[in-house]
Amino acid sequence: MTASTELLTVPQVMERLQLGRTAVYDLLRTRQLPSITLGRARRIPAHSLTDFIRTHLEQEAV
Repeated sequence: MTASTELLTVPQVMERLQLGRTAVYDLLRTRQLPSITLGRARRIPAHSLTDFIRTHLEQEAV
């Protein structure tokens, strides 16, 4: 699986963003962080997480 198609679990995103489970699920619920649902599992494309971080860094620089 390439980096562009890598799918992350919620715990992986929690670790990378240093956020709790509730905060990550809030980002998913409000669609600030796109995800897909496979059965009952939520997966976050790695590129979506990268885009999310880049967007927030750009907003903070303004």
